[in-house]
Amino acid sequence: MMVNVNTVPTETKKMVLTGGQAVVEVLRREGVEKAFCVPAESFLPVMDAMYDYPDIQLISTRHEGGAAFMAEAYAKASGKVGVCMGTRGVGSANLAIGIHTAFQDSTPMVALIGQVERGFRGREGFQEVDLSDFYSHITKWAVEISDPKRVPELLHRAFRVAQSGRPGPVVVSLPVDMLQQQAEAVFQNHMLPSTPAPDMRRLAAANELLAGAKKPLIIVGGGVTATNAQDDLVQLSERLGVPVMTSFRRHDAFPNRHKNYAGQIGLGPHPDLLDYVKEADVILAIGMKFSQIVTQNYTLIQPETKLIHIDIDEQAIGKFYDTAIGIVSDAKLAIQALAELNKEAAVSSGRLRYCQEIREVYETVSLPKQMYRDDFVNLEGLVYDLQVTLPPDAVLTSDAGNFSGWIQRYYQFEQPRTYLGPTSGAMGYSVPAAVGAKLAFPHRPVISIAGDGGFMMTLQELETALRYELPIISLVINNNMYGTIRMHQERNYPGRVIGTALSNPDYVALAQAFGAHGERVERNDQFIPVLQKALAAKVPTLIEVVTDPNVISVNATIDSLRKGTK
Repeated sequence: MMVNVNTVPTETKKMVLTGGQAVVEVLRREGVEKAFCVPAESFLPVMDAMYDYPDIQLISTRHEGGAAFMAEAYAKASGKVGVCMGTRGVGSANLAIGIHTAFQDSTPMVALIGQVERGFRGREGFQEVDLSDFYSHITKWAVEISDPKRVPELLHRAFRVAQSGRPGPVVVSLPVDMLQQQAEAVFQNHMLPSTPAPDMRRLAAANELLAGAKKPLIIVGGGVTATNAQDDLVQLSERLGVPVMTSFRRHDAFPNRHKNYAGQIGLGPHPDLLDYVKEADVILAIGMKFSQIVTQNYTLIQPETKLIHIDIDEQAIGKFYDTAIGIVSDAKLAIQALAELNKEAAVSSGRLRYCQEIREVYETVSLPKQMYRDDFVNLEGLVYDLQVTLPPDAVLTSDAGNFSGWIQRYYQFEQPRTYLGPTSGAMGYSVPAAVGAKLAFPHRPVISIAGDGGFMMTLQELETALRYELPIISLVINNNMYGTIRMHQERNYPGRVIGTALSNPDYVALAQAFGAHGERVERNDQFIPVLQKALAAKVPTLIEVVTDPNVISVNATIDSLRKGTK
């Protein structure tokens, strides 16, 4: 006889359930509150089981790519595991962009994918794909559950794998007939492995190396925000007297208005700030990857610079550069331990001058100015207006595109988990990410910023925001082109424009057709009143921002690229 899942106390571990019910019982025990999907028959038993679990909200989206982006952003914002679901080959292929984003961004995610019936596998079953093999290289683990008895064992393990070590996505393939079959299932308690503490001998050696440095830098990444270590990092920076830079799209790992903040290294950093990285004699890297973007195509870190790399993933240490000291550790534990070693330290006047010097350069090149135009919207002026209008806890979600260069250079992030952007460079991220962030922070303003190219890839998720009563704000930076590719096109093949021009709909009418509020901003002095109205709105707002198509990036115009190339 099947057990009524609504009456089973949490501590009961042995239950007779269908595979679908067992999946949802694991989600409950793992503390899942939101799951994102496009509904499909291949995991309908899971959806039906959710009907009896009102504490788990099922968010039905308009595209699996949107569902995966929402889950990834929800995980970043909330610090919980993102859960998304899709069907077999076609739905899972759409999920792939968000799964890849979670992999590159080290975001904990569990993707539940319905699969062909077990007896039809290998016989060209409908929409059949070998999901475990297909996803093996962009996930931490990909597994198929073929026996309903093993649902608790393997799905609890999936959540542990997603969150332990360097976080990331796990794909779980669920044959539909397995989900329908009853079995006695034995459940586990929610559990995470302990986080690794730093080797104190190596940490002492790193501290000695830092103490003797003349031009040290700290560069931090997602490991700091993932472990809620921002305040600890501030204390460490102040005790060492060492300026802090943030890696690509990890600006919120350190308060940008702090006297020791020295900017970001990613896309569009100012050359004057990059010079300090090149001149550094010791770099302390914490919870970050030396990726292509961060290292400016692997040219930024100089051979004579001594690297201290602290990361929870031992595979990341020494991967690209010769490393003087590598320490496998949880970022927060290492930061706290290093700060403790320096609790009695006095910061030298030379270090104070060094920090002040870099900060002055940063403020000169990175504090936004009230730059206004009356023929187009100047994006530096737009960032200035965002800065003076939005509260410090506002969340910005950013798409991929050159427009984001202005956000990355000029916007000052003060609180952790207030900037969500894909290091994978995925277009179409910001609108569904805003939905995920708003579900995590329902009482905070959430602003999506996208170019017209990226926005049109997932604009249908505005309907999802409307249906779930999530008043997100979507800024569409419109220059009628795929701007990033146009920039590279003009740089490499000046004047030979092909494939990068776009036409666009009436965005105000488009918003109104969805039932959202729409506004068009054609010059800077129109923006703040429109933004204030959007912040007070009870429905999603779409704001079209018309920009000069010649201003192709924060550093260049199309005219300058053509002249420079010639």
